Amino acid sequence: EIRQFASIMMERMNISAGEKTEEDDYIVVFSRSTNRLILNEAELILALAQEFQMRTITVSLDEQSFASIIQIISGASMLVSMHGAQLITSIFLPRGAAVIELFPYAVNPEHYTPYKTLASLPGMDLQYVAWRNTIGENSVAYPDRPWDQGGIAHLEKEEQDRIMASKEVPRHLCCRNPEWLFRIYQDTVVDVPSFLDVLRESLKGKPSLKKTKATSTVHPGRVREPKCQTSVQATNEAKLTVSWQIPWNLKYLKV
Repeated sequence: EIRQFASIMMERMNISAGEKTEEDDYIVVFSRSTNRLILNEAELILALAQEFQMRTITVSLDEQSFASIIQIISGASMLVSMHGAQLITSIFLPRGAAVIELFPYAVNPEHYTPYKTLASLPGMDLQYVAWRNTIGENSVAYPDRPWDQGGIAHLEKEEQDRIMASKEVPRHLCCRNPEWLFRIYQDTVVDVPSFLDVLRESLKGKPSLKKTKATSTVHPGRVREPKCQTSVQATNEAKLTVSWQIPWNLKYLKV
């Protein structure tokens, strides 16, 4: 359904995903201009191009139209981005492509998994990799910004000190937690060796786009005539019976 939605969106925006050859393979890096910056973006782009022997390009919501970004992403072999809402564009990636999500210092990828979940849904056929900055010195925070951009100056001094010293944001409810906002709005110098190690380990080589279309999936229908009956057998004994007819199409499925 998500793939179908993405193709209808592309149709409405007059975007066509052309046929690709292996020579056309390229990597897209999502560039941000106001916060959550990749401070060594040029170094990262060069490293990706050398590692995978692919053209590597950037896209930016500040400089390009949404339609032109989708056009580029719809043919990419890999999409690299800091954690953020722009990663929803991964629904337009071709099958077999890789989604690489970068997390700032003290932000545990296991606690924020919408795009990991998206990539793993049946029919999406995307490879997902999370990289996390574990080096505090490679991070630039902005405690004096407004609270909704990660500032913590409005908090008690003791709480500010606790947040600054913390090495991991504890689990929390979305989305106004000051420690989470402080950390997620950090800028990051991506440690290229550890980043490439994570990619090599997770992707085991160059991402290969799947040329075949997914076969349509048939799901079982609803169970029919569900019944729940209770009966008292004795003063201290009762019986519960649940029964149903199997879905009408189960006999046609390989189950």
